[in-house]
Amino acid sequence: MDIEDLREICMKMPHATEDIKWGQDLCFCIAGKMFCVTGLDQQPTSASFKVTDEEFDELSSRSGFRPAPYVARYKWVLADDITIMPKSDWEKYLKQSYELVKAKLPAKVRKEL
Repeated sequence: MDIEDLREICMKMPHATEDIKWGQDLCFCIAGKMFCVTGLDQQPTSASFKVTDEEFDELSSRSGFRPAPYVARYKWVLADDITIMPKSDWEKYLKQSYELVKAKLPAKVRKEL
């Protein structure tokens, strides 16, 4: 896994966009709401994403993961190194993160998508 693999997975999502925020973070969004954030120019490359309430505690306590700074209260986790999970797991978690964020969008916005 590298940042291009992560980008490829995220940009396959319908209506997904990418943006650089805070000068060094590549953010993937749906209707302006982030569903994945990865650091540019980092070694190793880290990434954060939203998970279900049930998965949050389990993933946060797993080696190589921790609650994501600033957004842990919204059930986001941070993978310290994106190579700790296989691509298939990233596909699963990023799709889920996308769907969780999309589900919280206002009904009017979801309908427009």
